[in-house]
Amino acid sequence: MIQSTWKCPSNIALIKYWGKQGKQLPANPSLSFTLSNCFTKTQIGLLPKKSNDLYEFSFFFEGNRKKEFEPKLSSFFEKINYLFPFINEYSLEIKSENSFPHSSGIASSASAFGALALCLCSIEKQLDNTINDNEFFIKTSTAARLGSGSACRSVYAPMAIWGKTKIIENSSDEYAVKFENIHPIFQNYCDTILIADDNAKEVSSSVGHSLLNSNPFSKIRFNEANKNLKFLIQALKKGDLELFNNITESEALMLHALMMTSNPYFILMKPNTLNIINEVWNFRKLSKLNLTITLDAGANVHLLFPDFEKTKVREFINNELSKYCIKNYFINDFVGNGPEKLNNFI
Repeated sequence: MIQSTWKCPSNIALIKYWGKQGKQLPANPSLSFTLSNCFTKTQIGLLPKKSNDLYEFSFFFEGNRKKEFEPKLSSFFEKINYLFPFINEYSLEIKSENSFPHSSGIASSASAFGALALCLCSIEKQLDNTINDNEFFIKTSTAARLGSGSACRSVYAPMAIWGKTKIIENSSDEYAVKFENIHPIFQNYCDTILIADDNAKEVSSSVGHSLLNSNPFSKIRFNEANKNLKFLIQALKKGDLELFNNITESEALMLHALMMTSNPYFILMKPNTLNIINEVWNFRKLSKLNLTITLDAGANVHLLFPDFEKTKVREFINNELSKYCIKNYFINDFVGNGPEKLNNFI
């Protein structure tokens, strides 16, 4: 049986993707850290097709058949059919699992669709080996984007940028590109994800993106995102932790301010989100350590800090922040090396 297995990490955006146009294209460029411990492992195997259905497949998540996920996969296959015509010719057996709980607030769609796209590109290469490595990752990122916008960034490490900008050569709205030449201090940066809430979001990211179209601050937001990208790139290249902290936190808070100024407005932060933020700010002021917060479109807090301050920061997390986490649950992660091709699923 022709098959492929990949492990693909999640990512956390520093410059936020919020607002889109066309077919899953970004309204402004985004830039992210690619994580390590938070990943999805996926295997796709090709079997003889038994029906006349356009897409024939079965999906297993952590060992169990999950038919409720299959409509979303069918929609994904419809979007990427022009990239991978062979998906109409076979029955696809898909097995997947996460290294983190599905409800933990990590962007599981980024790692999930990244892993799916990597497997499909690998299978295509087995069927018709005419694609080079650069084309492979461009096509993977393009396909992943059509499943989840942020997924296109997960195929590169240690950082990726998605969205056309004059600042980055070869940048594109269609796919992400690897962001390189960063200061060594950011190569192994730490990210502890503090789980302040593990319930399903009241408003999905897709709805939130669409609401930005009528937000009175949308144009200001897009201008600010481009300015912040310029400053953040400077910080990343020079190792300027103070500038990094300022831009990263500003972006996170601006994202949630946009939610609160949408029509209808909504709030995804929870009381313990604010408790964590205030504790971090107070501790930073007293300790002079270089820790900063960022948020995705949810209640959970990503605490970012350099590796050389890891011992003191993790002591602070254990002693002061864990009490604000659901069942004292948090995930220690760090900037990683990107996706990994595996020999098998087990």
